[in-house]
Amino acid sequence: MPEKIELTVTGMTCEHCVRAVTEAISGVEGVLEAKVDLDSQLASVIGDGIDLPTVVAAITEEGYEATQTTAS
Repeated sequence: MPEKIELTVTGMTCEHCVRAVTEAISGVEGVLEAKVDLDSQLASVIGDGIDLPTVVAAITEEGYEATQTTAS
């Protein structure tokens, strides 16, 4: 069953940023879907066996910062 991870992504200012972060996340092994929202600065990642540090590293390589959101 796919898992879902939510991240807060800081540093995004435009749709180009959203596209860059989405593509970076989508390139990580195990990721099936990535949705990034500029207004909320949130990224939702769905996949199987997602390695959180690898996702964060992919976002960081694009010049943004990411932290996992706290589950409520």
